[in-house]
Amino acid sequence: MNRLKEHPFAVEAFFERSLVLTFAVPKEEVAALIPPCLSLDTHQDQWAFIAVAMVQTKNLRPKGFPKIMGSDFFLVGYRVFVRYTNAQGKRLRGLYILKSETDSRRMTFFGNLFTEYRYTTTDIQQQSTTSSETISSSKSQFQVKIRKTADEVALPEGSVFQDWKEARRFAGPLPFTFTYDADSKKVLIIEGLREDWVPKPVDVESFNFNFLDTLGLSFYKLANAFAIYNIPYHWKKGKVEQWK
Repeated sequence: MNRLKEHPFAVEAFFERSLVLTFAVPKEEVAALIPPCLSLDTHQDQWAFIAVAMVQTKNLRPKGFPKIMGSDFFLVGYRVFVRYTNAQGKRLRGLYILKSETDSRRMTFFGNLFTEYRYTTTDIQQQSTTSSETISSSKSQFQVKIRKTADEVALPEGSVFQDWKEARRFAGPLPFTFTYDADSKKVLIIEGLREDWVPKPVDVESFNFNFLDTLGLSFYKLANAFAIYNIPYHWKKGKVEQWK
């Protein structure tokens, strides 16, 4: 494992908003997307989950550095909900990153220098009206349209969850993110810490994600959608373990 990519220092940032759409997929179809050191975090032993997180991020920087040295950018992350049993036998719940996109070339460079999160640079458009909000990308071929409403939001049609309380378990963020190096069989564990994380259900009018379509899934369906606002967040320095 490249030492630079081991998340060698703690990082802090401020999330102005995080919009997370979580999709349910038959677990057998997601198993091939994660490394052997991880297991899927499933619902009813049937459904695995891929989340798309869209985050407006400010002042990302090494922890303790002044805000003026931070980066502001929009991030789109495609993540699988997983579990990992560490060297002490403790089961950790977290995420495995499939792909990351950002509108900042600087973030793409440093993200790929210090992590294995597979950053690429893309365009991001955000449009807002009195009744809706749309986030899209021409290059990445995705679009999400959120309906603004003061009414109580229902679960997405066909959701695998019975209610929002059940759906909240798969809203993110989870405490840990994992990276695996197949050559050395080393696992990198990154712990994230946040305050006042209170997800609010949102009403998704429509969506499409080209990246999900490239994964070869027979289908995926929206299970929940949440937004979170104004959250300080930081990640601890990465910890490396030998797997088997």
